[in-house]
Amino acid sequence: MSSNPTPPAQPEPAETRAVSPPRPAVGLHEPKLFINRELSWLEFNARVLEEARDERLPILERLKFLSIFSSNLDEFFMVRVAGLKQQILGGVSEVSADGRTPAETLAAVSARTRELLQVQEQAWRVGVLPALVAAGIRIVPPRDFAPDQKAAARRHFAESVLPVLTPLAVDPAHPFPHLRHKSINLAVLLRRGRRRRKKEPPELLAVVQVPSVLARLVRLPSESGECYALLEEVIAAHAGDLFPGHAVAEVATFRVTRNWDLNVDEEESEDLISSIQEELRRRERGAAVRLEIAGEASPELEAALTRALILEGPDVYRLRRPMQFADFLGLVADARPELRFEPLQPAIPARFQEPEPVMAVIARGDALLHHPYESFEPVVRFVEEAADDPDVLAIKQTFYRAGGDSPFIRALCRAAESGKQVTVLVEIKARFDEANNIAWGRRLADSGVQVVYGFVGLKTHCKVTLVVRREAGGIRRYVHLGTGNYNTQTARQYTDLSFFTCRDEFAEDASALFNLLTGYAEPPHWKRLVIAPYGLQERILALVAREAEQARAGKPARLVAKMNALVDPMVIRALYAASQAGVEIDLLVRGICCLRPGVPGVSDRIRVTSVLGRFLEHSRIFAFGEGERAECWLSSADWMPRNFQRRVEAMFPVEDPALRTRIVEEILGGPLRPDAKAWRLTATGTYERLVPAGEAVDSQAQLLEAARRAAHLPGRPPGLRAAPPA
Repeated sequence: MSSNPTPPAQPEPAETRAVSPPRPAVGLHEPKLFINRELSWLEFNARVLEEARDERLPILERLKFLSIFSSNLDEFFMVRVAGLKQQILGGVSEVSADGRTPAETLAAVSARTRELLQVQEQAWRVGVLPALVAAGIRIVPPRDFAPDQKAAARRHFAESVLPVLTPLAVDPAHPFPHLRHKSINLAVLLRRGRRRRKKEPPELLAVVQVPSVLARLVRLPSESGECYALLEEVIAAHAGDLFPGHAVAEVATFRVTRNWDLNVDEEESEDLISSIQEELRRRERGAAVRLEIAGEASPELEAALTRALILEGPDVYRLRRPMQFADFLGLVADARPELRFEPLQPAIPARFQEPEPVMAVIARGDALLHHPYESFEPVVRFVEEAADDPDVLAIKQTFYRAGGDSPFIRALCRAAESGKQVTVLVEIKARFDEANNIAWGRRLADSGVQVVYGFVGLKTHCKVTLVVRREAGGIRRYVHLGTGNYNTQTARQYTDLSFFTCRDEFAEDASALFNLLTGYAEPPHWKRLVIAPYGLQERILALVAREAEQARAGKPARLVAKMNALVDPMVIRALYAASQAGVEIDLLVRGICCLRPGVPGVSDRIRVTSVLGRFLEHSRIFAFGEGERAECWLSSADWMPRNFQRRVEAMFPVEDPALRTRIVEEILGGPLRPDAKAWRLTATGTYERLVPAGEAVDSQAQLLEAARRAAHLPGRPPGLRAAPPA
């Protein structure tokens, strides 16, 4: 395995390291050496927001990043902020690795979130909205309607909206309604008409839920370009029609975010599926954790909503931009391709272009696919061909997130119906996909598939497929291992790696893993795979320690790791110790990173880089050492306590020299170039661009070009070239 050809900082020669003065001892448990997990996540979302401000991107792609920022923040409040509030309510005072209590973390989260919302509002008002207008797309408030637009909006409200609406009074006889999670609503403050009794308050509160069954964007007549109004603003402009006899004093848009995490005691549950289904029904009625309200709302209206939702002032976030940007992503038809990225055309590697079956390709040697640059189609074909092959005796597969209309599910059902032995582990505790996975499990079971749901207390997160085939020389097993889900939609959006092999050691480990998942087998002695929670953390620590020993012996020592998140304190302390020993460490961490790089005497040999772009960086790759002794591992697991202790994960080696070289030099080397489009984490916990955005090299574009060259496809690859600014 070759070393990274272009690291951002070259390792010092061994002789230099040997004569360097000793560094002062630093306690590696000190809180100041750790970045707060929640604040680090917010900094990741801040980098997402910066993509929306990049004027080189097509305008609808910038709008998409605004939407991703908001949806990310929704999930953060639904799970992480909800968890902090529960800890505070339960009197938990235990501090995190960075020394903060839950209350201190929540206060810091609230402050940083408000700063980011101001940046988002500016990105919308100063950047995206004018660019939409320049592209011939306008979103017009009712106060700016032309006469024909006002008439059209009035007609649309009367004919299509009013019959659907249900105004809800709020008074002693009408309790505050239970509003759907993340739904858009209008709070209406009314003044009573002439018939008000003396003891009645002069003002009334009412709520109008904006129907999600109607289009959020209302098309208006326009002499040029496309013109829209927001549905909630059209309703607000005609709110008086809903409350005859009363005067509308104020109307404000608001939205409620609820605690969306499940609370299932798996050990006490007699029927896990039924318990989860009951929790799914309860989740819609979870406690409110955040109130978003229009920035112009009066303090009186905010106070009334806060009381009704049992929230406090810090839980309220005033917005001076529209809610739910995701509704805007269908603004224009496909006739305007210049407003988006060019369509992605994943390459099919030359060895998979032959008409022969995928298993025949694997039989000639290990194979690697890099998605989405290389097509996910061979993975689908692998299972589809196995389902239809009369010599295939059994198929076993894990599912975490299958997506909609899954070709894998169809193939597995077909295989079971034809008499094959088919076993599928469906993880029904996959957050936000619980209902989908229960439905998939029932569909598979109805077709005769043996469906299991994993371990009590553990999520099965590894991505493994095993095919058992009868051949002339006897039984042969084919294995697919991945860093991402068996989901054809996300395979076009996330960067992940697929590894195929039919080596006996991998096949035996895959068989043992499925026996562990489906039966009462004890964890075996693994030959090639490393499985959590049965030793993955320990292996990572041992590999890091090995590099530290190399450095102490005056030998070259190197570590490159790519992942979504780095949180585990034990691994972070091991990395600090390796840096102190002289190991050169490059970490590619897309999201959360609790390690603080560049601390003198502790982590001054550690560099943390984050890449964001059109595709979500999702693969986990770990390279230890240099030259002949180097090892390269792929995994489904980030370096987090939950992945090491509460999930079934797999890490596996790539032993083919050519594949190792490709991974280290091409896949890891590109983002680590000093001129790459990337961010660098500083010792203060903030991120800085490596180079100005307009001068940076897009490593994702380079990887797509490399995939097309390897597939012998002509021309420049479409997919990542940005259109000129609108």
